[in-house]
Amino acid sequence: MTHYTGDGSRLDVLLSRDGALSRSRAAELIRSGAVAVNGKPERKPACKPDPGADIALDMPEVRPAAVEAQDIPLTVLYQDRHLAVVIKPAGMVVHPAAGNADGTLVNALLYHLDSLSGIGGEMRPGIVHRLDKDTSGLLLVAKDDATHAALSRDLSERKMEKHYYAVVAGVMKAPEGVIDAPIGRSHSDRKKMAVTPDGRPSRTEWRVVRQDSDRALLDIHLITGRTHQIRVHMSSIHHPVLGDPIYGHKSMPKAPRLMLHAYSLSFTHPATGERMTFTAPPEPCFGLDA
Repeated sequence: MTHYTGDGSRLDVLLSRDGALSRSRAAELIRSGAVAVNGKPERKPACKPDPGADIALDMPEVRPAAVEAQDIPLTVLYQDRHLAVVIKPAGMVVHPAAGNADGTLVNALLYHLDSLSGIGGEMRPGIVHRLDKDTSGLLLVAKDDATHAALSRDLSERKMEKHYYAVVAGVMKAPEGVIDAPIGRSHSDRKKMAVTPDGRPSRTEWRVVRQDSDRALLDIHLITGRTHQIRVHMSSIHHPVLGDPIYGHKSMPKAPRLMLHAYSLSFTHPATGERMTFTAPPEPCFGLDA
């Protein structure tokens, strides 16, 4: 049992202040009933206990994962005792779920990495940011909770820099641009995301690398990290990512896969303070050298 003293700030902010937990992880614990204020359970992350209030956190025990480690080919670009950088191939699901019990990135990480962070009361990889199943590219993995909390905080504070290559439909009207439009759940289809006035602030910067007659290769700088952000934003300006079955349209040029690849990742190592940058080229079908 860990105790904190209220100071008038939000409960999730207070629990994450010392860096041992990310704010999102603190919110999960609060909602799960692991936190009590003055002896009474509190499940609202936005609750602001009075100054001096006794706040008790009952951290769940880390237990072995039920997920099986599998010898799945995986490129590990970098690894130390704190973190790892890997390349996720297109078509690979990140976390096991119904219908995808194995063959996931988690199964591969459990085999290839020597230690992983305990998050959510389970021993599973501390993937700091995620990629859609059909998006390929660089992923950052934390191997202990302190590193995960620090990297998650840097991600939320936009201290990481992530660039993608995307092949989109049509001819761009300018050599570069910015899409600043809020993203939230679609009101017409709750399985999809959409640009919507009540969504979360979202910002995407893009630059044309190559323009062809019916498509363009873009370098995209992701400022925020919303679900399906690049796909939603590019579709919203009528230049959907090729190969996108959800946000694309039937008349756009055909593609062998979702043409989205996370090729560059920069971050500050929490333990050493070193600024690290990794790059990974996309598949030849992106035509980067054409």
